[in-house]
Amino acid sequence: MAANNYSRRPLNIGFISFRFAGTDGVSLETSKWAHVLEEMGHTCFYFSGLSDRPAERSIVVPEAHFRDAEVLEHYDHFFGAMKRSAEDTRWVHDRREFFRGHVERFIKEFELDLLIPQNLFSYPLNIPLSLALTEIIAETNIPTIAHHHDFTWERQVFLVNSVWDYINASIPPSLPAIQHVVINSAAQHQLARRKGVGSTIIPNVMDYENPPPEEPDEYASDVRETLGLDPDELLILQPTRIVQRKGIEHAIELVSRLKLKASLVISHAAGDDGYSYEKRVKDYAKLLNVRVRFAAEIFDENRGTTKDGRKIYSLADVYPHADLVTYPSVVEGFGNAFLEALYYRKPIVVNNYSIYAIDIRPKGFRVIEFDDFITDETVERTRELLNNPKLVAEMCDHNYRLAVNHFSYMVLRHKLQIELDNAFGTNGN
Repeated sequence: MAANNYSRRPLNIGFISFRFAGTDGVSLETSKWAHVLEEMGHTCFYFSGLSDRPAERSIVVPEAHFRDAEVLEHYDHFFGAMKRSAEDTRWVHDRREFFRGHVERFIKEFELDLLIPQNLFSYPLNIPLSLALTEIIAETNIPTIAHHHDFTWERQVFLVNSVWDYINASIPPSLPAIQHVVINSAAQHQLARRKGVGSTIIPNVMDYENPPPEEPDEYASDVRETLGLDPDELLILQPTRIVQRKGIEHAIELVSRLKLKASLVISHAAGDDGYSYEKRVKDYAKLLNVRVRFAAEIFDENRGTTKDGRKIYSLADVYPHADLVTYPSVVEGFGNAFLEALYYRKPIVVNNYSIYAIDIRPKGFRVIEFDDFITDETVERTRELLNNPKLVAEMCDHNYRLAVNHFSYMVLRHKLQIELDNAFGTNGN
């Protein structure tokens, strides 16, 4: 537990979430926070239902994952209905007690000084776990930084439910030991208005202080060939999951209207949101006669091999080969793919989604923007950019310099230190 005399001493910090694995935004940002915190001298530990973090620093409880069979079964009852059964209520409280024991063990075993719940207090994917953690914090006052990426009110599927009492209690809770961190200003405003809870904005970040290599290494040199692209074919990268809010139809339409030899490469799979939208994307691409490469099976967070022995590439391997990045999202909590495109110095076509308009665009980035639909101007500006390497270089260098100032690990380091000092105090060192 937290010591009275902090003086910026090394801390044992426990991250808690439903999963820490793969390339979802929560897992990626957790990795960045942990990297910066460990550079600052602290040690990080992990509690989740699915994990790819070091086993010796992790406690994995499969029931914590939102894909757990019982969680899915009960959530079919919780969302879309206005009345909850007594059986569902008993299940919530039985599971809450179950998680209390495991979280208490996590805190004790690793002698944790600080907890960082990741989306656990903002997204109702495992309500018993959120309730259990709320109770533990209320009883122990263990310092906590609650990192919120998404909120219940941002997703229509959660708005009709029979668990508002639990959501109001713990998603998020208002306790003196908890500092709340959000990733954009809209979330900050809504959290204050809806819950009366103040928060700090810490945006998503990239390690801009350490730029990527200028050329791909030998391992990544054959990415285009693996994707089946011709030497004279443009690689237009859509570096997102295939979910409806990503607006991938806009990228397909843009590629079609460019009238250039090009393929759209989609790096991630459909994932947890089902596959009906993936079918829609495939049908739309066929309708517009656009070549689309669904490449999720050969891209992952890290390099490796598929079951049949083919290479698996990281996203860092494909970005250097991209001629253009499309980011036509309708809704985003922030914009990791946008930051990645800046990091790899690639031109971007971006939909003017609300968080981009409020928190990113005012910084002065030079990109091709459109407002909810592709226009002739969008097409002409994109074609001009693809035919002008000098303009691309100038635009991307400008964007990189801005990104260092606003979205780098340096920014994250500074903001996390403030959160730690708020939690433990400082002697001014």
